Amino acid sequence: MGKPSKERNQRAPTRGRGRGRGGGSHAVRGGGSGRQKAIASRKQEEAVDDEEVFRRVMAGEVVGDDDSEGSSSGEASGSGSGSGSEDDDEAQADEDEDGDEEQDEPADIDVPVAMWDFDHCDPRRCSGKKLARHGLINAMRVGQRFRGVVLTPKGKKPISPSDDEIVQMSGLAVVECSWARLDEVPFNKIKSPYERLLPFLIASNPVNYGKPWRLNCVEALAAGFYITGHDDWAEILLSKFSWGHSFYKLNGHLIERYRTCHTAEDIQTMAELIQQEMADEREQRQLEKQANEGEDLLRANPNHIGNEWDTEEAPELVDVGGDSEDERDDVEVLVQGIDKAKISA
Repeated sequence: MGKPSKERNQRAPTRGRGRGRGGGSHAVRGGGSGRQKAIASRKQEEAVDDEEVFRRVMAGEVVGDDDSEGSSSGEASGSGSGSGSEDDDEAQADEDEDGDEEQDEPADIDVPVAMWDFDHCDPRRCSGKKLARHGLINAMRVGQRFRGVVLTPKGKKPISPSDDEIVQMSGLAVVECSWARLDEVPFNKIKSPYERLLPFLIASNPVNYGKPWRLNCVEALAAGFYITGHDDWAEILLSKFSWGHSFYKLNGHLIERYRTCHTAEDIQTMAELIQQEMADEREQRQLEKQANEGEDLLRANPNHIGNEWDTEEAPELVDVGGDSEDERDDVEVLVQGIDKAKISA
């Protein structure tokens, strides 16, 4: 019968919108409106000048919403599990970000990195769990001993460059918990001979951006590595987050000052000096603000009439209600002339 005609088997073009998910070839790709809003909000956050935020924080200004609370680590923030569509969008964007990340070179940290996770925060927003998904951190059981440096709110002294040898030998760990639920954490079962605090630093995570002390899990670990001189390990951790580059931009000035120290006592002194400088600058700004407000009150108002506002000598005022001496003399002469005319008549 021969070869079937090509025209016979050709499918007629369809019209209208497809019935499948996505609505045809003209549909916008890249996720739903929730993800698009989350991506747009992230781009706006990245557009913020990190150096300007650092300057404002050091001047004592409040950056961001004071009422928001995010996930916390051993040195980090407050309550950790928000709810609502905005949180869902951010979490969805983070999940999508996991799939879009480039893995050109295997990134390894040569020392143990661990956490005790007490599930106080939303798993979709927990930076520690995200590091675990990338194989960069190990979760430890309560009661399990860690021989390296542990960043915990129960530490007695801050981490310092002198802890570098311990970090290189045994690694770095963090307590993933919430400040609002510290009473629920069995710190007596978290065993380490080297418990440390973090000095004054500024959060760069989207939940607590620009807030002092409010670091999350990955920021706490990165800070520990930066202070002990392991920038490459800190950057490996932060590279898994779209906002991770902001951490050093916000805290680079502080980290460099901490790295000039040697012992925990030096770090504590430097942190107190930094906070005192912030308090002095805040006080100076308040004085300048009050002085400017006072100048505004004393400034001359052109709508007010008064000699105190005149810079030049005021002109002599003319009494419009009375007559001048010349005018009075003319009147007297005129009256005398009228009287003489009457007498002669």
